[in-house]
Amino acid sequence: MISSLCLNSCAVPRAAKQTLSSAIKLHKLPSFRPHKYCISRASASVSVSISDKKELRSTDLVALEYADLNLTDKISQELGHVRIRQHVNPLSSSFSVAAPVPDWGEVFKDPALPLMVDIGSGSGRFLLWLAKQNPDSQNYLGLEIREKQLVKRAEFWVKKLALSNIRFIFANASVSFRQLVSAYPGPLSLVSILCPDPHFKKRHHKRRVVQKPLVDSILTSLMPEGKVFIQSDVLEVAEDMRKQLDVESDVLQPIDMVDSSVLCDDKGWLLNNPMGIRTEREIHAEFEGAKIYRRLYQKKRVLD
Repeated sequence: MISSLCLNSCAVPRAAKQTLSSAIKLHKLPSFRPHKYCISRASASVSVSISDKKELRSTDLVALEYADLNLTDKISQELGHVRIRQHVNPLSSSFSVAAPVPDWGEVFKDPALPLMVDIGSGSGRFLLWLAKQNPDSQNYLGLEIREKQLVKRAEFWVKKLALSNIRFIFANASVSFRQLVSAYPGPLSLVSILCPDPHFKKRHHKRRVVQKPLVDSILTSLMPEGKVFIQSDVLEVAEDMRKQLDVESDVLQPIDMVDSSVLCDDKGWLLNNPMGIRTEREIHAEFEGAKIYRRLYQKKRVLD
């Protein structure tokens, strides 16, 4: 389910996304094809010019990007307003207790399927869209530290959509990732860390999610040829994550070293989004004119 985005913040046509999603699986090497900027509804496509864009809000683009999910305001209202804090301190004692490991056989219809883990799943729409596109070929786990209510709403949506291949857990990934994933019966095929909390102040850099212990847990758990996808709209944060993964060259290699057809800029950042759908943060950032910095890594089949 690999697709791509143009550099001018465009959503991929829905028909194209669905075709690619069914044709290409995550455990295979990605293929990147740029698409023209357009935003599609269920029954029609609406081309958006630069002048039209000024009349839109980024929240409108989010709604259009995720229109397939049909997550109406009524659904949110049934659960109540969810206020999202921008940052939390993952090092505080309140986040030091590992999340309980669920019975994966009860969580997923088929717990032997490959698993994707999204660290910092936010509202959950990104992962819900993927789960809906791949109901019988992939399981999805979203880990979110910011608000229990945020996870509760995402789980509410899972039930509304009647999905049996996705679960959201309120958890500190730095504390809970290893034990959650090690208990999962199937292979770990993909880990994504997309636009994590930047924690700008130097004294707070230790709060950033991508640290050596988490990287070690990911690499230990990841299947051969499994992938790690990182992205941020903050260059400093993207470079920090990249540095943590680039040093693991005995285990990981950038995807453009595996597939020469993958397009990168002269700094090694992916030119296109490989997931077929943008995160909400990604949509907001691109709407404001920000660049998204992306890297995709693949675990070596035979370790050096």
